[in-house]
Amino acid sequence: MTHQPMLRDLPEEDRPRERMKHAGAEALSLVELLAILLRTGTKNESALLVAQRILNHTGSLHNLADMTFAELTAIKGIGTAKALELLACLELGRRMAKTRMEEQALIRRPQDAAMLVMESMRYYKQEHFVCLFLNIKNKVLAQETISIGTLDASLVHPREVFRAAIRHGCASVICIHNHPSGDPTPSHEDIAITRRLMEAGELVGIEVLDHIVIGDKRYVSLKEQGHM
Repeated sequence: MTHQPMLRDLPEEDRPRERMKHAGAEALSLVELLAILLRTGTKNESALLVAQRILNHTGSLHNLADMTFAELTAIKGIGTAKALELLACLELGRRMAKTRMEEQALIRRPQDAAMLVMESMRYYKQEHFVCLFLNIKNKVLAQETISIGTLDASLVHPREVFRAAIRHGCASVICIHNHPSGDPTPSHEDIAITRRLMEAGELVGIEVLDHIVIGDKRYVSLKEQGHM
């Protein structure tokens, strides 16, 4: 068996931690950053090689972010502790990005709402129905996932949407869901659900401003298409 170089075998200036200390995190590759999170490799492999295997397995950072605990631990060299550390770091990154976007989010047009969620929702493998809850000045108060799964009338019920809307004390709602196929063309069911939500909103005094369908780098606004 060919001996694989370990981190301790590398010159000190080439080790990820030393490079990060002297050059900053932005100078490191994805493999090096992952290796720092992993801290150690296996008996015969360095953390760098394990990190490279993870990226080879996932194909991209976005796919890594979607991996479950079971999927991570199925990769050679990833045990319970490493998988949990990776999942925690990925979740922190998601929450930081979401917080920054929400703090600045003012919705003036459908594109603003779509761009707020595009980078996360375009990779979902299942349909997620998400609501943006806005104040009277159209600033986002909160974002909440109402349901996950195939979008149908039984899954997305107006009471779930407006229960959350009332809890957040919002003036209006923008509904958003993704099409895992990547094609954001609204279905008949999408249009029917939108009309039900609009009717319920009129009853409780909370306007449904739009329903946006997210595809792969594309979106469709049902309001812009004249369905609202």
